[in-house]
Amino acid sequence: MSTDAADEIAAALARLRGRRPRPPFPPEAHHHPHGGHGGPWGRGAPPWADPAHGRFGGPARLRMLDALVAASGSLSVGEIADAVGVDQPRASRLVQQSVELGLVAREPDPDDARRTRVRLTPEGQGLVSGFRGRRRDAVRSALESFSDDERTEFARLLAKFADAWPRD
Repeated sequence: MSTDAADEIAAALARLRGRRPRPPFPPEAHHHPHGGHGGPWGRGAPPWADPAHGRFGGPARLRMLDALVAASGSLSVGEIADAVGVDQPRASRLVQQSVELGLVAREPDPDDARRTRVRLTPEGQGLVSGFRGRRRDAVRSALESFSDDERTEFARLLAKFADAWPRD
């Protein structure tokens, strides 16, 4: 299977997920943190309910961590709010909780001493890498019955669809 197609599909799904008001799984998956039916993460719990990490948040926190990875640097709380699709007070709470969990750190804004910027810590980076690996594995599993040409075409079409998806 083409790794590139699986990566492109996972990235397109992540872009779509960032534009949705709710996570892309049945509501009962969120209410069974130890993986009742498994949801899109197989038999285990979703990453924000993984007992190895404790219950560290929900899909909004994962979108925030994904946004920080995508930024390849630090973001302001306002930029995080825009990327995650929440208001600024909610983004501020996500950042504060994530600081307390050691997933992100605040640093002074070099352009405005009154503001801070937020960056991933090594622990936060590791958590995102683990989640992305599970997401990629789920995509690869779903694509097993596709030919190489079908995977490539699906990746192209899904990326086009994700890019055209309305932001509001």
